[in-house]
Amino acid sequence: MVSGSITNELESPLEAQRVWNAFVKDGHNLLPKQVPEVFSSITFIQGDGGVGSIKQINFTDANPDFSFVKELVEEVDEEKFVYRYSHVEGGMLGKKLVSAKYEFKYTPKPEGGCVCSSVFHYETLPGVPHDESKVQEIKEKTT
Repeated sequence: MVSGSITNELESPLEAQRVWNAFVKDGHNLLPKQVPEVFSSITFIQGDGGVGSIKQINFTDANPDFSFVKELVEEVDEEKFVYRYSHVEGGMLGKKLVSAKYEFKYTPKPEGGCVCSSVFHYETLPGVPHDESKVQEIKEKTT
């Protein structure tokens, strides 16, 4: 079993509030419209997006590894622009991973725009070898 994390940071010319609204508050509507080749639908199966909500993300055939993932919302901090969730079903859970947790933070910059930070924490199933090329592939897909 291997535990690890992948960290990314990206600067945006958009204000933190605007990025937060687009991806956290309205991402379930925005992503299937803006990236229909990847996301077929995103729906809340429990709750309305707040802590404790469960969201199901359905992928198109463009994702050959899995067709859906269910996410449990663990933190929504609208003042600090922090959003945390974990996968509870689907995705790579049970195939290669025991756990998958994500944290996104949008930090306003004094001169405008923001810094978008993400951290992906994972734990592999016993016997699954650590594959650095797969880690790099995941990192590239999330930037």
